[in-house]
Amino acid sequence: MKLFDDKRVVMTLDAGGTSFRFHAMQGGKPVTETIKTLIDSGDLQSCLDAIFEGFEKTRAACPEAPVAISFAFPGPADYPAGIIGDLGNLPGFRGGVPLGPMLEEKFGIPVFINNDGDLFAYGEALAGFLPVINQALEDAGNPKRFHNLLGVTFGTGFGGGIVRNGELHVGDNSIAGEIWCSSNIVETGKNAEEGVAIRAVKREYAKRAGISPEDAPDPFEIEQIAFGKAEGDADAAKTSYQLLGKVAGGAMANALTMVDGLAVIGGGLSAAAPLYMPSLVETMRGKHEETGVPRIASKVFNLEDEAELAEFLMNHSKEITVPGTDRKVSYDPVQRIGVGVSKMGTSEAITTGAYAFALKHI
Repeated sequence: MKLFDDKRVVMTLDAGGTSFRFHAMQGGKPVTETIKTLIDSGDLQSCLDAIFEGFEKTRAACPEAPVAISFAFPGPADYPAGIIGDLGNLPGFRGGVPLGPMLEEKFGIPVFINNDGDLFAYGEALAGFLPVINQALEDAGNPKRFHNLLGVTFGTGFGGGIVRNGELHVGDNSIAGEIWCSSNIVETGKNAEEGVAIRAVKREYAKRAGISPEDAPDPFEIEQIAFGKAEGDADAAKTSYQLLGKVAGGAMANALTMVDGLAVIGGGLSAAAPLYMPSLVETMRGKHEETGVPRIASKVFNLEDEAELAEFLMNHSKEITVPGTDRKVSYDPVQRIGVGVSKMGTSEAITTGAYAFALKHI
């Protein structure tokens, strides 16, 4: 899909718990100023009015008539039908709100709604991490190419999405890639999100620093403490992020045994990657204690580490002869996957994914 050559305009929305942000895209880039609207998350009509008004203002600012609306919205939801379920951070949405059909009636164009983790993965697969790594392989003279991607986000929650051969995998119930439900390998009675989200970093820091959870600094400050750039308990800060890496690595290893592709990390905690990537990758490379079987069959590379990236890009293929003939075939004996951090940014990846999804389906 040649996103950056497409001249069609798509309107999109970034839906937060306290505000909505609207803009339009053309050729894979924003073509309107962002319009921000504050909302009352508990009042459904207030939210709907804000959505209608935001898209009306955006449409008026578009360089030409938009062909679709496409955006991420929190779940649970029946995304293909455009129906929003009972939301936690937008409690005004309850009992099934047909947001997509309402917008289609209002604006007379197709409306596509998806999970933010799915659209993050889709954007990274089409215009971010996946093509960047494949280009690096080409530049290194390596014929290996990747076609599958697991995208995960570390932030308020632990989100995920899967792309296979350029196709976003949404599942039969619109909930494929819901990695937050995975098992937690550190606290086995909990799901993975309880060890990966912002609240986990704050909770672990408070416990180890001997302070109440209410007094715990935000994750950015904990990150600064770990780097020695702010006052606080540096050991507690480092450990809180190392534990995040271990839990995330366990969940991602399980997911990647099915996906067999690259993995990219985004979200509000992605900037702290130097603190958790070593434990995350170490966990993925680990073995099951009782059997000694590796968690993942492929060799795992930390693509944020220059030396590991260089080894990952190296061409290990060789020619072998077909017995009884003069024919030679190429064989790469190194099964590998790589894990890295988004370079395009989470928000940009999501909006790019939303834009691409609409163009593909109209």
